[in-house]
Amino acid sequence: MADKIEYSDHEHFAKQYSGFAKWKFLWKVKRGFRAADARLKETLAKKECYYGPFKGEFGHFLAHTLPFLAWLHRQGVKIHYCGMEIHKPFLVDETGSSIIHDYFPLRDFFAEVSPSCNKTVAPADVEAEIQKWKTQARDSGLPFYEIDEEFYYWFVHRSWTMIGPYSHGYRLDKAYWNKPKENSVCVFPRTKGARFSKNNGGPWDYADLVKKLSPHFDKVYVCGHPSQVLAMQPEGNIEMCVTADNAVILEKCSRSRLIITQHSGVNNLGEYTDTPVLIIYNGEPPIGSMQNTQRFRPFLTGLGKKELHPLAFAFSEKEIIDFVCK
Repeated sequence: MADKIEYSDHEHFAKQYSGFAKWKFLWKVKRGFRAADARLKETLAKKECYYGPFKGEFGHFLAHTLPFLAWLHRQGVKIHYCGMEIHKPFLVDETGSSIIHDYFPLRDFFAEVSPSCNKTVAPADVEAEIQKWKTQARDSGLPFYEIDEEFYYWFVHRSWTMIGPYSHGYRLDKAYWNKPKENSVCVFPRTKGARFSKNNGGPWDYADLVKKLSPHFDKVYVCGHPSQVLAMQPEGNIEMCVTADNAVILEKCSRSRLIITQHSGVNNLGEYTDTPVLIIYNGEPPIGSMQNTQRFRPFLTGLGKKELHPLAFAFSEKEIIDFVCK
C-alpha cells in the first residue's frame, strides 16, 4: 500500500550512524513499513484486529492512536483495544457511539508514574494486566498492532499512518456539545515540567493570567488532569474543571471559542472540537519539537493537507491579551 517509503525524521536520526550500521537501521525501518502494509491488508480482509497497549502521553494518544483507530472504525474493523480508561470518552464517533469492539481498560496511574511517549513503565499491577492482554492478542490469530514495541511505534507506526493516510478525526464537539460556541476559553495551566524547557518554555503565573483573561470572556474554564495541571480557586466567571473525566474536558473545549495551552498534546484537542488554539511560550522562539506537532496535526481530521485551525502563538502576557481582544 505504501509505494514510497517516507522516512520522516528517520533520516535525521540515522545521521548518528555511518556505513553498514546506517544501512542496517534504514533497512529495518523500510522492513517495518512493509510489515505494517501487510498487517493492514490482513486487517481489512479479516475486519478485526488487536491494537495496544497505549499507556503513554496524552499528545501521543491524540496524534498517533486515536486517528488510526477512527480510520479503522470507518473501514468496519472490529477493534480489540488495550489502553487508558481515562481516554474512553475520546473513542466515540460523532453520535457518541463507541468505535471500540472490545475495550480492555488500564487504570489511571499518572499520579504514580509520569507518562513518556508510549514507553511508560506502568506500575506492576498494570503491567501484569497488559501482559495478560498481549498473550490474548498473540494467541488470537488476528493482526496485532503492538505499539509498546518501541522501534515499531517510534520509527514506523507514527509516520506510516500518515502515508495512506490511515487516519481520521471524528468531530467530537458534535458528540459533546453540538451547539453554537460560547464566549468562553479553556486554559490548561501546566505544572508538569514547570521549569524552562525548549519544548514548553518557562513557567507562567497562571493565577494572574486567568484573572486577566476573565473580563474578556463569559466563562474561563481551567482544565486538565489533576496530575498534570495547577489547581486554582474558582472565582467569579472562573470555573475549575481539573478532572480525570475527559468527557468534561471535551465538553468545555467544544463549548469554547479558544483553547490556551503551553506546547503540549493539549493543542490537538482543538482539531477534535473545532476550536482555535493559542500556544503560549514564555521564552524566545523557536519552540522545541514544534515541527513534529505541525507535521502530524493536519492528519488529525483525516485530510492530511490543512488543519481546521492553524496554531496561533503568543510569547508574553501582553500578546495573549492582545490576541483574545482582536
